[in-house]
Amino acid sequence: MCMIYRMDPQTTHFALRRREQILDLVRSNGQVTVLELAALFQVTDVTIRRDLGALSHQGLISRVHGGATVRSDLDRTVTSRGGPDAPPRFRVGMVIPTLAYYWPAIIAGARTAAAAAQTQLVLRGASYDAAEQHRQLDALVGSGTVDALIVAPDTEGAAGAGLLTWLDDLPLPVVLAERAAPMSLGLTRLSSVATDHSFGAMLAVHHLYAQGHQRIGLVLPPMSPTGLALRSGWQNAIRELGLDPAGGREYTLESTDGGSKANPLAEIVDGCRSDGTTALIVHSDPEAIDLTNHCLDSGIAIPGELALISYDDEVAAGAQLPLTALRPPKPHIGRLAVEMALARLAERTRPIERVLAQPELIVRNSSGPPHAS
Repeated sequence: MCMIYRMDPQTTHFALRRREQILDLVRSNGQVTVLELAALFQVTDVTIRRDLGALSHQGLISRVHGGATVRSDLDRTVTSRGGPDAPPRFRVGMVIPTLAYYWPAIIAGARTAAAAAQTQLVLRGASYDAAEQHRQLDALVGSGTVDALIVAPDTEGAAGAGLLTWLDDLPLPVVLAERAAPMSLGLTRLSSVATDHSFGAMLAVHHLYAQGHQRIGLVLPPMSPTGLALRSGWQNAIRELGLDPAGGREYTLESTDGGSKANPLAEIVDGCRSDGTTALIVHSDPEAIDLTNHCLDSGIAIPGELALISYDDEVAAGAQLPLTALRPPKPHIGRLAVEMALARLAERTRPIERVLAQPELIVRNSSGPPHAS
């Protein structure tokens, strides 16, 4: 990472220097976010967006939701009117549930790896619905324009099993990103690279335990591909540490906007008070921030009365009280998915790989010790 100098954002010379450093960060990391850059340079989000707009206008970076990525003439999305001007070595199709939250950093990592390998990334956003994912994938495969696929499919239930079985039968390499095929399906041709979310939950429990917390709960949204792994790691860590299995409950919290979540949030806090829970692991950032705001507005001390760790670290640092968070290695997941797909294209007899990458615990202000009783 380059050296950062604190500058007056209104001075043209300083703005140019800041943009040079932003460009260095994009090239070294593959992607940057507006929130991180604003905190790093101690300027407003508007100033950073203006910087990114200027760099994008010069063709030096590519803008994405919430930030920017490395620029490549080979990574533009194929449209119905045709592909890029110069044919790349390979075209890798990438179908993900959403182009917004969580996935932009994975896309950035994939773009970086694709650009380095003279490969075009053909990107499609679908949804979390297996039928819509199947439709998008079928269109890509049927077009005959892609040599390999990177997919984040639904893996649950009969629809998920059917989609995975269909992918396993395709004649081109398929890499699952942030997903893994259930072993019960007996599929043998799907590579995968994913964050070890179970280990991440264990990291969070161990950190909270080291801070003195004995009753540690878990908050999950009602439907999350990450939820099962987080629950498994949470339960395993509680058992391994010898904590009371009944000493921390699991809560379900839907992500909604406005004030409609007041009652569910209050129910979680009341539940923690009734059973003595002093710490919560919350998936994901929006839910963790909503819970934090509710506690602060209600006069509940964080972390003294209730410590919080968020899972995802998309916007946890920007909360009113910056949140300790588990950060999946999202750019690395994208890079490795492309590299695995290209390796299979170069060596068709290469063994199938199923890789787990470790998340990082980012300690901030929300996970300290509880108040003495």
